[in-house]
Amino acid sequence: MVLDDYRSTADKFLVPMAKKLIKVNPDHISAVAIALAFLAGVLFYFSSTWAWLLIIASIVIALSSLMDALDGKVAKLAGKANLRGDFLDHVLDRYADIFLIIGITVSGYCHWFLGILGLTGVLMTSYLGTQTMAVGVKRDYGGILGRADRLVMLIFVPIITWFLLYIWNITDLFTIPYLDVSLTLFDLMLIWFAFAGHYTAIQRGRRTWTILTEKYGKR
Repeated sequence: MVLDDYRSTADKFLVPMAKKLIKVNPDHISAVAIALAFLAGVLFYFSSTWAWLLIIASIVIALSSLMDALDGKVAKLAGKANLRGDFLDHVLDRYADIFLIIGITVSGYCHWFLGILGLTGVLMTSYLGTQTMAVGVKRDYGGILGRADRLVMLIFVPIITWFLLYIWNITDLFTIPYLDVSLTLFDLMLIWFAFAGHYTAIQRGRRTWTILTEKYGKR
């Protein structure tokens, strides 16, 4: 995970904020995060009609990401961190991924097939990360595409797209030779989610398989 190395840096900002929310139920913060993710997906859907909603969607995703990062911090500081909260966090994170990518897929700014591929890459990345815990191995955050990396792209790609389309009148960024297929920035992002997501899942799967083989031996 590219941005995983900066978690300690992020904590310098998150911990003081979490201390101010120490009396708030972490589950309520999680609820706000998933509600904002759903709202961002809806904003993406309507952004093909009202382009300025791309900017609003980016802001909403940033707020959702902040809430998602704070719920765990608040839980730890308040002594409420437990497996129940961890379970809820993982479930809501996956629904947040679904809301955001489906919203983009039906927005008209990308090809629906690429949306499906991108979503499978994202879900498999997360599944392999948590599945390592299910088989008794430490949670795996490694790989070339982690959730923080995806969220950063989801925040900035809509903003850049708005500038490309409505400031510089650029609709397509890349055309595949001989196929007459043009790709938008959203298309390219989803292709990256698909490729990097499945590659990250394979990376995590191989590491877990190696650890389990060393522990239990080959069949």
